[in-house]
Amino acid sequence: MAKKRAALNRTISIGKTEIDDLKKELLHVDKPAGLNFIRNKIINEPLDKIVDFLPDKFVDLLFIDPPYNLTKKFNSVSFKSMEREKYREWFESWFAEIVRLLKDDASVYVCGDWKTSHTILNTGLKYLKVRNRISWEREKGRGAKKNWKNCSEDIWFFTKSDNYTFNIDDVKLRRKVLAPYRDTKGKAKDWENDGDLKFRDTFPSNLWTDISVPFWSMPENTDHPTQKPEKLLAKIILASSNKNDIVFDPFLGSGTTAVVAKKLDRHFVGVEMDEYYCCLAQKRLQTAEQSKEIQGYNNGVFWERNTFREQLKKKK
Repeated sequence: MAKKRAALNRTISIGKTEIDDLKKELLHVDKPAGLNFIRNKIINEPLDKIVDFLPDKFVDLLFIDPPYNLTKKFNSVSFKSMEREKYREWFESWFAEIVRLLKDDASVYVCGDWKTSHTILNTGLKYLKVRNRISWEREKGRGAKKNWKNCSEDIWFFTKSDNYTFNIDDVKLRRKVLAPYRDTKGKAKDWENDGDLKFRDTFPSNLWTDISVPFWSMPENTDHPTQKPEKLLAKIILASSNKNDIVFDPFLGSGTTAVVAKKLDRHFVGVEMDEYYCCLAQKRLQTAEQSKEIQGYNNGVFWERNTFREQLKKKK
C-alpha cells in the first residue's frame, strides 16, 4: 500500500488500485521472444528464467546494477552476503549468458562497490575489453566508527570490440570558472559568459563528483534501497548510445535506466523480478511521457552539481 508522506515529500508511491492497472503493462516471457515483442517493455521475471528466451545481438548498450555482495532486502526479495568465491560464481553464472545478447559494437557498464569491483573486472575481462573504471561520489549514508566512511561506488566500462560508440561532446561538464583569465587583447581565455556566470565546458573524467543520490524532495525518488540517479544514467546513455539504440538493463529495479532511455529517445528492455518495482518503473515511464526533465541536465548540458543551474536562477 502507498505510504503516507509529508506534504513536501515527492517520493513516488503507488497504491493497490494503481498496481492492478500498471501490472497489466508488464511482460511475462516463457518462450523465445522477438525484439518487437520485448522492445520498450519491462519483463517481470527472474533473469535466469528468461535469458535464454531473449534474441541474439539486440543490445547496443548494457547497463548492469546487480546486487552487491551485501545482505539487503529488495521489497519481496532478499539478497544474502556470501563468500567471495561464491559471489563470483553467482555473478559469472548470469554474466556469461547475457554476453550473447550484445551487438558487436556494444558497450557495457557494470556497477559495484569496493567489495565486488575485483569480481566485475576479472569476470568482464573473460568476455569483453575493459576501457575504464568510473568512480562516483555517493555522498548519502552514515559514518563508520572503525573504518573510512564508504561514500563512493565504481562503474566498470567494457566494450564488445574496438568498434564502439562514445559521444564525447554530449557529456562534457559545464563548470564555473573561478579565475576567468583574458588574453592580452581582453578576450576571454577558454571560457564563456551565461548572464553573470562565467563557465567552461570540460572533458568528462572517470571521477564523478557531480551526482546527487535521489532523496525525498526529488521527483525521481522511490523507496528502492539502491536506486541510481537519472543524471548518472543520462551520462552513460548519452556517451555510449545513439538515438533509437536499445538499452538493456537485466536488474531494472525501480526503472531509472528505462526512464532515462525514454527521455533521451532511446529504446529499452528491462528485466526485474519484483512486481512492485516493475509497477514503480511503469509509473515512472508514464510520467516521462509528460516531462523529459532530468535533474542536473539542462538544454543539453551537464552542470557540476544537480542544483547549480537552479541556484543561479534564484540569484538573478
